[in-house]
Amino acid sequence: MKDNEYIDKDKTSGSTGSEKKQRSTKGKKITLAMLLNGDFLIKSFVLDNLGYVFFLIFLLLILVGKSYYGKQLSKDINQAQREVDQMTADYVEAKAKVEEEGLRYRLVEKLDTNLKENQNATKVIRIKSLSPFK
Repeated sequence: MKDNEYIDKDKTSGSTGSEKKQRSTKGKKITLAMLLNGDFLIKSFVLDNLGYVFFLIFLLLILVGKSYYGKQLSKDINQAQREVDQMTADYVEAKAKVEEEGLRYRLVEKLDTNLKENQNATKVIRIKSLSPFK
């Protein structure tokens, strides 16, 4: 049990608590002036992690590009939908015009010959045949 002795941290470190507080606040303090001047970029933390900073900037650029690409796609889709709607309306209009022009009495009016529409019903002649295929 001699190996398990309690060691007091204050006695082994050789420094007082006030010196520890002073050192911890001095190293981590970033003021507004440092942010505005850009002095925080000189710190070793930023310089050590410069690759990660560039990677984050690259990801942000991809995010912005993707948003612009999405907006462009939505514009293209809306334009294509408007064109399809216009073509559908033109098709319906042309179909109605063809049906109207293709009526039987209109076709007879357009013929300049002496042809006239038969007013009597047509008669069908049927012959009973002795065909073996019936």
